Amino acid sequence: MSNRIANRLAAPSGGKLLVPFFTAGYPDIATTVELVKVAEDQGCDIVELGIPFSDPLADGPQIQLSSQKALEGGISLSRILKIVEKVRVHSDIPIVLMGYINPIIAWQGVDLYSTAAGAGVDGFIIPDLPIEEASTFRAACRSNGLSTIFLVAPTSSDKRVSLTNRHSTDFVYAVTVTGVTGSGRTFGAETDAYLKRLKSQLTWPFVAGFGVSSAQTAKRLVRYADGVVIGSALVDLLRRSKTRATRLQSVGRFLKSVRRAI
Repeated sequence: MSNRIANRLAAPSGGKLLVPFFTAGYPDIATTVELVKVAEDQGCDIVELGIPFSDPLADGPQIQLSSQKALEGGISLSRILKIVEKVRVHSDIPIVLMGYINPIIAWQGVDLYSTAAGAGVDGFIIPDLPIEEASTFRAACRSNGLSTIFLVAPTSSDKRVSLTNRHSTDFVYAVTVTGVTGSGRTFGAETDAYLKRLKSQLTWPFVAGFGVSSAQTAKRLVRYADGVVIGSALVDLLRRSKTRATRLQSVGRFLKSVRRAI
């Protein structure tokens, strides 16, 4: 079953994949809806919406803070699906939900995956769900036309990369560092070697994330990666802007600069 991600990846494109990450509900629900529109207007290919959680193991301080604020504002998985429904009124950009397994397990009511697909979600990334324990998740996503995007890291063995490639659909998320998310990192020869290895081993396209904080770092990573994910840098822009208008403008300018660079 084809979805928006598969269709977007199959469409001819002159550039690399640009995937912004926004914490759903930060700074508020209305702004989240507008941010997705800004991303589409600036030529982004896929949008990741983060599911806020109280114990975000893989997230650095910027995304931790945004998750805390969103939870304080009353965000929930149900409300995130409402955000996607609002986006779908005017947009067909692929949307992936990224979050930890706890909120998925805690979901109450009708089947999450059919509900998510009905709302307009295209896939899931669950960083703390090992492939070995994901058979039910993968089957539910498959039956509802949802992509399952698994992660690889610099510490992943060749065997692990192969396993990830086999069980992912549409693309793979390549974590660039052994640590948490966060902007301002530098990438050297070791990162280049890692991404080159993935390029030779993965049959799916892969996007590089964690630490992509500028057009320059994005340009460096896409020499080998098929695209980049940018999250903490965008959250930081939102935090430093004081009004909805300036938030949307600053994010739009940043994404435009990255789109041009890659």
